[in-house]
Amino acid sequence: MKRTSNYSEQGLFRKEVLSFTQEKAKAFSLLFESLHCSDVGNREKEDDMRVVFMGTPDFAVPTLQALLDSRHDVVGVVTQPDRPKGRSGKLQASPVKEKAVKAGVPVLQPEKVKDPAFFPELEALQPDVIVVAAFGQILPETILNLPEYGCMNVHASLLPKLRGAAPIQWSVIDGDEESGVTIMQMDKGLDTGDILLMEKYKLDPKETGGSLFDKLGGPLLLQALDLAEKGELSPVPQEHDKHTYAKMLTKALGEIDFTQSAEIIERLIRGLNPWPSAYTHLNGKMLKIWDADVIASETKGEPGQIVQMEKTSFMVQTGKDLLKINSLQLEGKKRMDAESFLRGYTLEVGSILS
Repeated sequence: MKRTSNYSEQGLFRKEVLSFTQEKAKAFSLLFESLHCSDVGNREKEDDMRVVFMGTPDFAVPTLQALLDSRHDVVGVVTQPDRPKGRSGKLQASPVKEKAVKAGVPVLQPEKVKDPAFFPELEALQPDVIVVAAFGQILPETILNLPEYGCMNVHASLLPKLRGAAPIQWSVIDGDEESGVTIMQMDKGLDTGDILLMEKYKLDPKETGGSLFDKLGGPLLLQALDLAEKGELSPVPQEHDKHTYAKMLTKALGEIDFTQSAEIIERLIRGLNPWPSAYTHLNGKMLKIWDADVIASETKGEPGQIVQMEKTSFMVQTGKDLLKINSLQLEGKKRMDAESFLRGYTLEVGSILS
């Protein structure tokens, strides 16, 4: 759907909007002009949406790539500021920023989107729609109401289930049989907006947080944009009384409690693979567990105790059943299968993991 105002008459930049004189705004304006001046003549004959994309981590990259590959015009990307990483403290750009820079798309990195100085920069891009995928900040109503088609969120769960920061991992940890992607019309709440489209995926019995992550992404968003242009979207309010919450992941969450059942622990191991990972300790060293199986058993050993040794693995007592360790990583060592580990490390029945 075209805007009622004439884009070419407005000029590439609405300088009255950018009347503030900060150096940052001037520099951004020049960059935006250089990248988009060649498109002015084509705007009048196209119905393509002007899209601003907001996202930060790896999960958001496929959606951004889908937009870049589509007929729509990604006129800007908003992502979190570069953050120090590792022991060196060197600033690291987000995966979304890296993709945007490579594609030649202007990038904005406000510390907070509620900062009054940020809104004129965003408004100058004249977005028809703002697409959000794992951005990491809640948008104020001024931004939600800016585009003609509002703000659409790509959320990696079947809303209202698993609202929040880490729905992919918690879907595996919770033992869900299915997960999926929801395209949501954003409102001022946390993942509370109306559902526009939804796509479901059946989880594999050995699904990990990483493998599910790879399945969920951007194509559904393009379908939502097409339907929005045609006026054929039918928003469905969420059943708010049925919502659950996917709290943020921390490294502490990965510490294994062997008083829990083997089933619960095995799901935790898969859900936190590859990050932040599930772990225990062996003789004072961290031992990450990457893959395990549940073995039904009536043994009554101490939780965390190694109760059985095999050539290719070993069994650990839990609150219910045994946990067969298949893949692990001792602190300071590489990840390896249990058979390789046992060839170089002596374990005995009765040893305790804690």
